[in-house]
Amino acid sequence: MSKGHKRLEKNIILMSVFIVIAVSLGGLVEILPLIFQDQVRTPSEGIKPYPPLQLAGRDIYVREGCYNCHSQMIRPFRSETERYGPFSVAGESVYDRPFQWGSKRTGPDLARVGGRYSDDWHVIHLINPRDVVPESNMPGYPWLLEATVDGELIQRKLSVLQTLGDPYTDEEIAVAAAAVEGKTEMEALVAYLQGLGLTRSGR
Repeated sequence: MSKGHKRLEKNIILMSVFIVIAVSLGGLVEILPLIFQDQVRTPSEGIKPYPPLQLAGRDIYVREGCYNCHSQMIRPFRSETERYGPFSVAGESVYDRPFQWGSKRTGPDLARVGGRYSDDWHVIHLINPRDVVPESNMPGYPWLLEATVDGELIQRKLSVLQTLGDPYTDEEIAVAAAAVEGKTEMEALVAYLQGLGLTRSGR
């Protein structure tokens, strides 16, 4: 073992610096090529930014930690596509911040759940999942029926997303608060779920 290597192993500060450099270089090698790929930055056909109510529902989905048990990434394998539908592509998630891809599935993948069940089914399922899926270990979210969507917050979010490049118009931002006025968080979450995958699945 060289003297330089021994010195590196014994000096925790120097070792830490080299670890940070190595991890940073590895990250750049993985991330930089993606920045220059159009398929990562260009929306798939028919993919548009979330309307105000669905955007509110997506925020609730993230807030309640639904992504911990449900991925939104169908892998390109026959077992996946036969069960869930067409495999996921990067262009579907252009307007997702953060994206919902992942491999952790305690519950089924939700990338194509839109339109598979009625609004009433979703409401019952979210209040008490075992009423429609007896073997489910998912918790209930009955409080979503009582909480209402904050219209001003959604309006501000659309404005911020516009500055980040999402193609919201000034007119859409101006009416965003009115679009969610009086809507419950349950209605918003159901609207979000009902919109998942409709464009890519062809339905």
